[in-house]
Amino acid sequence: MVTETKRGAIPAREDCVLSAMLDRRADEFPHKECVVFEDGPTWTYKDTQAQGRQLAAALSAIGVNHGDLVLVWLPNGPEIVAIALGLSYLGAIFVPVNLALRGNTLEHIVTNSRAKLLVCHSTLIPRLEAISTGLLETVVVVGGQSKCDLPMRILGEAALVARDSDFQLSKYPVEPWDTNAIFYTSGTTGPAKGVICPHLHTHVMAVSDFGFVTSEDRFLINLPLFHIAGAVVPYIVFDRGASMAVLKEFRGRDFWTQVRNTRSTTCMFLGTMADFLLKQPQRPDDAAHSLRAALLQPVVHDAPAFSRRFGITIYTAFDMTETGPAIISGALPRNKTVEKGYCGRLRTDSPHFDLRLVDEHDREVVDGEAGELILRCDTPWVITPGYHGMPEATAIAWRNGWFHTGDILRRDANGNFFFVDRQKDCIRRRGENISSTDVEAELLAYGPIEVAAAVGISGEGGEEEVLVAIQPRAGQRIDVVDLINFLIPRMPHFMVPRFVRIMQELPKTATGKVQKSALRAEGLTLETWDRETVGIKVKRERT
Repeated sequence: MVTETKRGAIPAREDCVLSAMLDRRADEFPHKECVVFEDGPTWTYKDTQAQGRQLAAALSAIGVNHGDLVLVWLPNGPEIVAIALGLSYLGAIFVPVNLALRGNTLEHIVTNSRAKLLVCHSTLIPRLEAISTGLLETVVVVGGQSKCDLPMRILGEAALVARDSDFQLSKYPVEPWDTNAIFYTSGTTGPAKGVICPHLHTHVMAVSDFGFVTSEDRFLINLPLFHIAGAVVPYIVFDRGASMAVLKEFRGRDFWTQVRNTRSTTCMFLGTMADFLLKQPQRPDDAAHSLRAALLQPVVHDAPAFSRRFGITIYTAFDMTETGPAIISGALPRNKTVEKGYCGRLRTDSPHFDLRLVDEHDREVVDGEAGELILRCDTPWVITPGYHGMPEATAIAWRNGWFHTGDILRRDANGNFFFVDRQKDCIRRRGENISSTDVEAELLAYGPIEVAAAVGISGEGGEEEVLVAIQPRAGQRIDVVDLINFLIPRMPHFMVPRFVRIMQELPKTATGKVQKSALRAEGLTLETWDRETVGIKVKRERT
């Protein structure tokens, strides 16, 4: 689809700008099904185009112009899909907000964005009344009336209704380098950062040479559209001329029914989703569904077992909101163990990425040694240009001309990459570097544990000790001594946790990630169990 073949070529608008991609497909096959909503309508490509253009006209009438940021605080459904498309037609910027946010985390995003317009579900209005609303001037309330005591213009959802004839193309053509969206990160170590995502960035994020999505597929959006993993799906679908199904939310116990009802054939799984599904009781119809292939990130559990049980071909990759997938895999084997942390190899399609694994001074490490992944791309606008309203964070990430991911990976002699840990989550104990993800993988192999997190806390001599926080499965009891005895033969002596906290629920970020910074800050609480106080000492085995 790229008309030029030279390295660094920027694709044409109709190949990477969301609204232009939709227009091209709506002209090619207007009556083909495009979007299926759970318990809702079905839109053809022509319907989808009309919905986007009507929303563009309505938003323009409210005062939205090219380049304006619009906060969108809505659940998955027809409204958020149409609004995202409408903003693309206007060249305005989609800034989705996590539905779980409240208090200071919500206030930070509202004020940092400096947006003047918010489209908000009625049930969320009370949370706005408790915070500073920054530069907001207008709130459009969707989903029914809500008592509202906000010092700004309040409009009902009728403000989002317009006629087809009201639509006018933007005076300024939307280009591949124009910002399509800003996605706020989880903020695990500090305030959430707004990742600037040009259209070309989001297109490359979505369209890699996995090769498993075709024009005959229906891609299931089982992740929230405020998360980039959900929001990139329309790019995949429009690029391939496929269709998509939009779930209101991922419901683990109902997931396979949702797949069957929507006749979906492909999807993305976060590792926690796959873990949950794998832990459900086996059924004779586990593989009786339409899903045939999925992208799974990260590969932290028994991926071949998941693939065999549910009859799905699994792919994986390494990416982040800022960069897109520079490392991708082929189909993972169903009958062979996949090494922990496997991410794939450097992608070979366009655009071309340069990757390095480096130490703390940006010196490249040798194969087999872990280092921070830094990267750059021959095509401009593929990697994020920076963080909205945070120039210092942008400068730190882009130091020395490379984007620093903050993730520690390892590369073997054959060019395979393996995720080791987040840089901030590595634990240093007794002269050894410990991957928190390795510790967590072994903890999750212990049946009664539902969720686990490992962190380092200050110990003697400037070293760290391993603290693990664990959440039991419903109705399960955890015997800590039995757990330690389970772990000892499964991991090196220096990795065996000294401290154990059992919690009914681990602290999580707004996107569902365990908030390790909170665990570190709390440190050793009164209920924390110390294996050394009960006489369990783990020593190095001598050969």
